[in-house]
Amino acid sequence: QLQLVESGGGLVQPGGSLRLSCAASGFTLDFYAIGWFRQAPGKEREGVSCISSSGSTTTYADSEKGRFTISRDNAKKMVYLQMNRLKPLDTAVYFCAARATVQPSCVDSAMNFWGKGTLVTVSS
Repeated sequence: QLQLVESGGGLVQPGGSLRLSCAASGFTLDFYAIGWFRQAPGKEREGVSCISSSGSTTTYADSEKGRFTISRDNAKKMVYLQMNRLKPLDTAVYFCAARATVQPSCVDSAMNFWGKGTLVTVSS
């Protein structure tokens, strides 16, 4: 069964950090580009950061550049999103998603399957 499971969300103060994890099972992670997306209350889901299947290429939304870092460990079947200098506007449910392609893909409609998400709340 193809599965992605996110973890690492929680409540953090503005300026703080969190590291999200995405655990893959039931498929060979090496063949999939992975994207992190988020959906804030009342808003559409948006791409945050994406990484190629090998991990050699990454992309970030403009508002996340310099604050977030995406990485992956294919041997451990894990993908990570390190989030620093968090802002209240980063509050959202964060999802990881996989696409059977080499290059990074942050196109919501192109992803093949999704995790159920983990909630990040940035508040004092």
